[in-house]
Amino acid sequence: MSSPAVFIAGPASWNSIVVLDRLPEPTPHMQFAEASWDTLGGTSAGKALSLTSLGVPVTLYALVGDDEAGERVRAVLTAAGVHAVWGQAGATERHLNLMTRAGERVSLYLSTPSAPGAAIPEEVRSAMSDADVVVLDLAEEPRRLLPLAAGNGRPIWIDVHDYDGTAEYHRPFLAAADAVFCNADRLADPVVFLRSRVSAGASFAVCTLGADGAVAVDADGSLHRVPAVPVDVVDTNGAGDGFFAGVLAARLSGASLAQAMQAGAHSASVSLGSRHLHPVLDAVL
Repeated sequence: MSSPAVFIAGPASWNSIVVLDRLPEPTPHMQFAEASWDTLGGTSAGKALSLTSLGVPVTLYALVGDDEAGERVRAVLTAAGVHAVWGQAGATERHLNLMTRAGERVSLYLSTPSAPGAAIPEEVRSAMSDADVVVLDLAEEPRRLLPLAAGNGRPIWIDVHDYDGTAEYHRPFLAAADAVFCNADRLADPVVFLRSRVSAGASFAVCTLGADGAVAVDADGSLHRVPAVPVDVVDTNGAGDGFFAGVLAARLSGASLAQAMQAGAHSASVSLGSRHLHPVLDAVL
């Protein structure tokens, strides 16, 4: 029997990380960076890296441009062993992330890929239909794939990140979701939101709480909590994607939600120990 496979569609970007002692105030001033580096970014790339490292077969579908950033994104993911299908975009997504050691972040989007108007590639259709789980991250091309994913009948996992509970853009993703992930940055009461998603039809919903771990609600309405794994934090980028991947890999192996959350916490701690999305990139970049 073949291993369960995952299809992921969404952002893969090229990022510049700048670490500051504090986030900039909204006034003209000068600051000195504590550190800076260039690296792979994008929530879908982060999930694909963590799942690949956990031995889960993955197909990543992302848009990149015919530019230097796109060449870097493709080369790094190939070197890391991630199987990818590339869609053509006018420009590769690029970010400038201003970070603090405490994990605070301001992301400046330097360029974003435009969604192609052509038909969905047959290779993408095939990978989605063959997958055991379809992951659609927040972007225009995954949004275009929502009807196809729903028609395939495969479980759809969604990560709405710092959703505030009201934003319109997220609603089609949430409506299609069998599993919902988010963080608590903009939610007044994460548990209320999680229960609302289960009531709406999700099998379970999970909210990461940073240093406080994570909380989840299952189909029976039971609450599950897991503490964060203690780790010397190098960089917080990719931790949420690592948690997502750990939960997904564990669930594909038959773990309970409580067991999967433990696996997610461990996977997140692995990402926190690297200045890249995952330590596998330490040998690539």
